[in-house]
Amino acid sequence: MFRSKWESFFVLFMLMLFLTGLFLALYPCIQGAVVDRRMNWEADSFLSRVAGDPEDGLPNIVILPTAPEAEETRQYPELWDAMTTYNQRIYAEGQSALSSNGAYQASAFTLADHGLPDETFGVISIPKLELEMPLFLGATDENMANGAAVLSETSIPIGGTNTNAVIAGHRGWGGASYFRYITDLTLGDEVTITNLWETLHYQVVGTKIIEPHDIEAILIQPGRDMVTLLTCHPYASGGKQRYLVYCERISESENKEASYG
Repeated sequence: MFRSKWESFFVLFMLMLFLTGLFLALYPCIQGAVVDRRMNWEADSFLSRVAGDPEDGLPNIVILPTAPEAEETRQYPELWDAMTTYNQRIYAEGQSALSSNGAYQASAFTLADHGLPDETFGVISIPKLELEMPLFLGATDENMANGAAVLSETSIPIGGTNTNAVIAGHRGWGGASYFRYITDLTLGDEVTITNLWETLHYQVVGTKIIEPHDIEAILIQPGRDMVTLLTCHPYASGGKQRYLVYCERISESENKEASYG
């Protein structure tokens, strides 16, 4: 009888030990799925807001056509002007501040100061990877945990000649994917940025592996309108190198031709 009770206790203990081990093994996957779902929800929330969904309870942001007459009715005109001036200034100065430690982290803009409900600047979408992430300004730890982040002292992704917005994402972190699979992107693949005013279309034009402090590789390229995706490389290496995906702006007509093949 005593032996039977002891055996039952031992079996129960081993079962609990097994279940604990199983939970610990699955926890990163569960946590990652929660983070991925949260980022998708935040991205969808932003896209609903810019599309003028009245059910979100937030001020609508109207996506405007790219036309001179539309600029007079552009929402947040002071923010637009400030960001345009910022992009022009960093190009004229040769992005000299980018070499300073931590210069890529602190955002030059606080969106709440301009009447925005939060600090989400936009959404980055990569159809090939079925990836959609909220986009923030400044590569702080918090912004990187919440989505993709534009490195400060690189261009704000609002388009325009002589711009290159460098967008950083984790190469997988905490069980979530983030930019883990951007090495699968090839020439011609589509990347879109929906900001506070419009959706910008880009296509992949090149990739490169660089050392962490190779600033020259992420600078603005004169005469071009670009975004550059950046993540650690190789995967799970602790950030020994960086993987870059260069993307160049295409017109809406070019995007339609690519979509319909």
